Amino acid sequence: MRECYEPETLKRLQQTELSMLKDFMELCDAHGLTYFGIGGTGIGALRHQGFIPWDDDIDIGMPRKDFERFLRLVKREWKGRYYILNNKTCEAYPMMTTRLCKCRTVFQEQVMKDVACPFGIFLDLYVMDNLADGVLACQVQAWSAWFFSKLLVLSCMEKPHLAQTGAKAAVIWSACKAVHRLLRFLKLRPALFRAHCEAACRKYEHKKTRRMAFLADTNPFWNVVDKEKMFPLRRLPFEEGTMVFTNDIERLLEQQYGDYRTLPPEDMRKTHFPYRLQFEEGEAICM
Repeated sequence: MRECYEPETLKRLQQTELSMLKDFMELCDAHGLTYFGIGGTGIGALRHQGFIPWDDDIDIGMPRKDFERFLRLVKREWKGRYYILNNKTCEAYPMMTTRLCKCRTVFQEQVMKDVACPFGIFLDLYVMDNLADGVLACQVQAWSAWFFSKLLVLSCMEKPHLAQTGAKAAVIWSACKAVHRLLRFLKLRPALFRAHCEAACRKYEHKKTRRMAFLADTNPFWNVVDKEKMFPLRRLPFEEGTMVFTNDIERLLEQQYGDYRTLPPEDMRKTHFPYRLQFEEGEAICM
């Protein structure tokens, strides 16, 4: 059975994230940083002019140089207000995404209930790195990054989230469990796999390439952005305000989701349903 929020809880979570998004955009705009909505946030903007009704996060892409500047700004300007969560700030964090988290909140997903990280209500940040132009070089870079990102997950988690269900999922989870235990037995730390993944992602950081991408996704080619087609960035309605997206956001969503304008069946509506949720210090929300 798909886990569902109480409507009031989901609305409150979305409003908190919109407040965080406002702060994020103001800081980035003040310092000339490039950012854009991607994934489900793009679908929400085009199909619903805001959140997908059941969605509980905001997805943002940032080119590598802008992302690195943003990290420094968070430390300097938002101490005690927001913090950065990724595998560099907490080695138990199992993914290559970065989260901008709100201080004194808690948002720990069911799938990560056994992961010892300071999870908070967050914006999901995806770093877009230069992608090699050559066909072979592109494949090597993309699949190397993808491979090490999956080892990172398995070094931290025995049972990661899967798109598959039923018998197929059971087989994959058995394999995941075996790899997880092997990595633990060999004492291979998560930071090792993160470093290898990041090295692959940043391999062409100082070269001019036609495209950039977040390579550590379920499919490394889901979020490939053509630099010539993405500009000028577009402002689209998003809830009571607007948000920036690539100029070719429709093409990117078709590349990733196919027919993104049709509502998926209820059992395919993905959320980050929480194991623990806290909007304010000392508060506990029963899920």
